[in-house]
Amino acid sequence: MLSGWREATARRPWRISAKLLIMTSVVTVIGFSAICVNVMLDMRRGEEALARQTLENLATSIDADISRNIDIYDLSLKAVVNNMLLPEIATVSRPIRQLILFDHATTARHFGAIQVFDADGRLTIDASTLDPQAENRADEEYFRIHRDNPDVGLFISHPMLFRGAFSIVLSRRISDTDGGFLGVVAGSIRYTYFHELFERLSLDPDDTITVLKRDRTIMMRRPFDLDIIGKNLGTQQDWKPDNLRAGGSYAGKGPVDPTPRLYVRSSGSGPLFVVAGKPLSTVFSLWQREALRIGAVVLMLSLFVLGSAIVLAREIGRRADAESKLEEMATTDALTGLRNRRKFDQVIDMEWRRAMRQKTQVALLMIDADHFKAYNDTFGHQAGDQVLVGIAICISDSVRRAGDCAARYGGEEFAVLLPNISATDAFKIAETIRVKVLGWSDGGAGSTVSCGVASLAPTAGMDWAVLVAAADKALYAAKAGGRNQSVVASLPQLSLVA
Repeated sequence: MLSGWREATARRPWRISAKLLIMTSVVTVIGFSAICVNVMLDMRRGEEALARQTLENLATSIDADISRNIDIYDLSLKAVVNNMLLPEIATVSRPIRQLILFDHATTARHFGAIQVFDADGRLTIDASTLDPQAENRADEEYFRIHRDNPDVGLFISHPMLFRGAFSIVLSRRISDTDGGFLGVVAGSIRYTYFHELFERLSLDPDDTITVLKRDRTIMMRRPFDLDIIGKNLGTQQDWKPDNLRAGGSYAGKGPVDPTPRLYVRSSGSGPLFVVAGKPLSTVFSLWQREALRIGAVVLMLSLFVLGSAIVLAREIGRRADAESKLEEMATTDALTGLRNRRKFDQVIDMEWRRAMRQKTQVALLMIDADHFKAYNDTFGHQAGDQVLVGIAICISDSVRRAGDCAARYGGEEFAVLLPNISATDAFKIAETIRVKVLGWSDGGAGSTVSCGVASLAPTAGMDWAVLVAAADKALYAAKAGGRNQSVVASLPQLSLVA
């Protein structure tokens, strides 16, 4: 089986080369495609990293600006709280009291005037006027928070209307030396501050900036939407706080709208934090164009390589078929269709070496047409050719194993090589051939054959010519014994047994 495969491989080098060419081309295309995919994925990660860094810088700068303004305003609130505890504050005139309380108060067009409310929520002092109008803020959230919780510190309210403007209220508790509740100091930052801050930024239309309290209440969002302002994300069942930790990022659908975005949260520790978002379609738009361009080029190159490989493989296949036909013509006897002498010599040499390695027997039948010359002279060459064809058919019909080799040895003589078979079995095959030829000749051909049989296990230093010589001697013995018979050569004495 192995020797047959090797022989087939030796006969079809170009066919194997065609398969190898196609496999190599496919592997090459897959390799280049994998490299391109890896490069494009690296490019995608690079685009995402660049966008993340940009959003991080944006969120950090906005967070820093908001925190700075809150800290500045909170310093003013602290100064008022501290000044309210001065013993002299109740004895001085209103103008002097204003100077004492609000001397260090921050004034800016986005900051509301600071107000002081007593323990009952009544407005007692207003930084914007010496005669404040009567107000009571006892029901406001910020007042109740400070009244009921002494340790709140700076409290930032939910977005609300405060003194006619949409604002967030910043407030602090006023406590006496024993911790008793004396009232609340409150001020506001108008939303015009956030609008002006965001207008200074160069943002795409779908980019978002969201300012949130620590309890995840939305204080401000760009684009501005009153339906979203004041919404607490803690009520969102499909959004988890762990999705976006401080200083982290998240890519996907956010808690406010369904647009997939890359979100980055600021890492500041102030009372508010900022989340900047950019649509993923914008983040990867340049990458997508490059990926499509590179993908199209790789696809065209892949199709070109595969198409070229298929065309070359087809040409190689045609050449292999042509070479197979030429080889068949070079190794086949044109008249009988059996192997010719040249091919027979190649096969017997290969089988002889194999039998020597495996220590197995090789049998050889030498077959000769009886009285062929007289028949040829009497009936002509065409009739003689018909006899040779008939004998070849009888031989082919009797020799069926894949490793057997039947050949026209020369003229009217034939040879049958039978690897790995004993002399007894080879004799049976010879007799089968002889009987078939006899039966065919009774049909009108009028010809018989004589067979010489030899079988031996080759040893080191022995040449296959010994086997041929033995089979030849057995053939001559068969002819000398009256023809139309098979004779086995007895080795190594080469005695003949009929």
